[in-house]
Amino acid sequence: MKCPGQDPRFWKFDAIFDAECPKCGNKVEFFKDETRRRCKNCGHHVLNPKMDFGCAAHCKFAEHCFGDLPPELIKQKEDLFKDRVAVEMKLYFKQDFKRIGHAAKVARYAEKIGQEEKGDPAVVLSAAYLHDIGIKEAERKQQTNQAADHEEEGPPIARQLLTKLDANNDLIEEVCDIVSHHHHPRDRETTNFRIVYDADMIVNLEDRQKKFPVDPEHLAELVETGFLTESGRELARRVLLNGENGMAA
Repeated sequence: MKCPGQDPRFWKFDAIFDAECPKCGNKVEFFKDETRRRCKNCGHHVLNPKMDFGCAAHCKFAEHCFGDLPPELIKQKEDLFKDRVAVEMKLYFKQDFKRIGHAAKVARYAEKIGQEEKGDPAVVLSAAYLHDIGIKEAERKQQTNQAADHEEEGPPIARQLLTKLDANNDLIEEVCDIVSHHHHPRDRETTNFRIVYDADMIVNLEDRQKKFPVDPEHLAELVETGFLTESGRELARRVLLNGENGMAA
């Protein structure tokens, strides 16, 4: 499938051109629909300097149109997807700024832990933003916000939102699985689950310390025994025991 702009029948004289390799300066010949070419002199993969990747950043058919996407654009698409999940979460919670703030903070910590633990950013951030998405429905149906109740109500809502965003099935299934038991880890958990669990744990302990502070010795014990990743435990030490600014830590 090609859009008219990528069909050679509509190309003009300047559809084939030379670009300079940014690494060695050698000339690299481009056809206008090529996303990148390998420099024959140094082997560097040169990005097409005349291609407008703007539409590909948000189009689910971009791979069909452009072929293999360059890493820069894949990263841009992932960042845009995470932002869209955050927007859907905010639209769903509407004026409930407390829960929007909680989800955003969990996502921020999850991003930090995920970088250290090598998690999948799209899964980790989507699950972090949506982990409590079932809480309003649990309150409406059962007049409770207990963990088990909103874990049960969350996956169908998360699935609906992610499907609306054209997320792939594997991502949807993994995010819904994390949402379905995010307070209750199984014996063997994925890296992505453990990252989201630890991020949520830090935020919950921060909130609890503000309302019902426990003595430092007990808090230190919770930090040493309650986390599933070393990166999460280290971030918890800095935030909860050393008093560092969590958003800047």
